[in-house]
Amino acid sequence: MENTQDNSASQNPTPADNPAAAQTIQQPGVPDATSAPETVDANETEALLAEAQARVTSLQEEFLRAKAETENVRRRAQEDVQKAHKFAIENFAENLLPVLDSLEAALTHSSTDLAKVREGVELTLRQLTAALEKGRVVEVNPVGEKFDPHRHQAISMVPADQDANTVVSVLQKGYVIADRVLRPALVTVAAPK
Repeated sequence: MENTQDNSASQNPTPADNPAAAQTIQQPGVPDATSAPETVDANETEALLAEAQARVTSLQEEFLRAKAETENVRRRAQEDVQKAHKFAIENFAENLLPVLDSLEAALTHSSTDLAKVREGVELTLRQLTAALEKGRVVEVNPVGEKFDPHRHQAISMVPADQDANTVVSVLQKGYVIADRVLRPALVTVAAPK
């Protein structure tokens, strides 16, 4: 009888007796345990890929918007610089208009009184000086100062009671605008003793 039991056991092996058979036997309605992780991994991978592609698209759109905004800022700044160059003298010209008006009025006036003409010229000179000051144009009148070749132009050296290389007299005033020389002052300089 023993033989019969062995024989029946060998004919109907149980999953415990044959591990390979256990892997291939499936019950109906139950998903295969070995294929489930691959399906889940594929779905997760596709979801992650779609999410990454959406993020890339979003970043590309943000980059293009930022690039366009940067280009607009650059273009506006360039236009502002062009306008500043074009209209930089506008303020200065507005300050000079009263001087022009005074000169035109002087030409139309037919006064023979020299005192009135002189008074009109002095008034016009004050207007011109004020307009230049508003435009930051400053007069250089360096009498008694040490000679500065960057701001003064020496015409001659003369013997004087002053220290050597100091300005004795100014033949023509110089002008600077914001510490930049427009015209150097023409001067005579004290000669060394």
